[in-house]
Amino acid sequence: MVTIADRKDDSMTRLHCYVHIPFCRERCNYCDFFLVTRQELQKGFFAALARETSQKLAAFDGSTIHSIHFGGGTPSLVPVSCLEEWLETLSRHVSLSGDAEITIEANPEDLAAEKIRDLTALGVNRLSIGVQSFLPEKLRALGRLHTAEEALRVADAAMEAFGNVSVDLICGVEGETFEAWERDVHTVLSTGVPHVSVYMLALEKNTRLENLVRRGIVALPDENEQAAMYVRACEMLESEGFEHYEVSNFSKPGFFSRYNMGCWCRESYLGFGPSAHSFLVSGGRETRSANVNSLIRYIASPDEAQNCNEVLSRAEQISEKIFLSLRLSSGLNLADLLQYHEGNSRVRGILDRLEKQGLIERKGDVIKVSRRGFLFADKVAEELIPVRKKCASEEAFPLRVPTTNSEK
Repeated sequence: MVTIADRKDDSMTRLHCYVHIPFCRERCNYCDFFLVTRQELQKGFFAALARETSQKLAAFDGSTIHSIHFGGGTPSLVPVSCLEEWLETLSRHVSLSGDAEITIEANPEDLAAEKIRDLTALGVNRLSIGVQSFLPEKLRALGRLHTAEEALRVADAAMEAFGNVSVDLICGVEGETFEAWERDVHTVLSTGVPHVSVYMLALEKNTRLENLVRRGIVALPDENEQAAMYVRACEMLESEGFEHYEVSNFSKPGFFSRYNMGCWCRESYLGFGPSAHSFLVSGGRETRSANVNSLIRYIASPDEAQNCNEVLSRAEQISEKIFLSLRLSSGLNLADLLQYHEGNSRVRGILDRLEKQGLIERKGDVIKVSRRGFLFADKVAEELIPVRKKCASEEAFPLRVPTTNSEK
């Protein structure tokens, strides 16, 4: 069970919630997220989820939640009544802020008019749609189940019902040309959605796509081609008033993802469901925990869902702050960076070199990655992180954006 010392401490940051709904119709060939396709396990999962939620929130009775993110998997696949029951369980322990953001990740094939109507009635006020592409050939290459026509219809219907809508796009798919990618970006702009997430297709270990590429059956655009597509998307979106506020995320003013910003700014969040992570801050103490990566084990023992727990050392806190700050357009304060290092002349030398390479920009006392630098944000951060001792739980808590608790 997640616990935190002195829960009432005034230094407790804003609290967010993530719920991992692990069900999908089938696994896309590029996906390495934790999911299952056995729909008959839904009833057992939601019973276990209610039990874990009640147990975990008992330590936070009376707290206020500022955002909820239903991720997965495919949350839009499950009955809305199940999500409603979970929210009722949540409300017995905590309250929602008056402007709380409630996001659900969804696939276009799930979003019939009735489902959209039920989600709005539930109180969901932000939709994150896994479109990935509006082009038939790309959807086939990715193994997506929806059509290009469905993607457009659903984007229009979601905008009418919610207004606050995010669409995911992937570049670097087999056979994709620069011109085809520009068409995808033009199409997403035509929908009027105020938030777009752009991802370069990554070869994750043990996925079907990785196996096909390794065997020479599939060939993807090279890194330079992918980078050129990413930069072009940045140019097109920014020219239409989108702020590039995080490596992969662009939004019109006021439409950034509140939950994801909470994660990137290292505010406290509670994760529920198999593979979900939690992060809690109180005073100078920071704790990460992770749930078991097995639905069968989770259903059998939701009271023992947590299988990893770590109190971060000061060095690890600093490393995470640098790493995550440099993924954001708001950047990192120079004075903070200098106080983390013993030798200021050394870190200033690194900054001079990164600036000459065009990877960072300095605006007053703030260090930001450049547009080109966003392509290498992780490497830039690694250069600026003080030497740290690798922790025993590095595998469970990698120094990266929490993938199970963010849009994908």
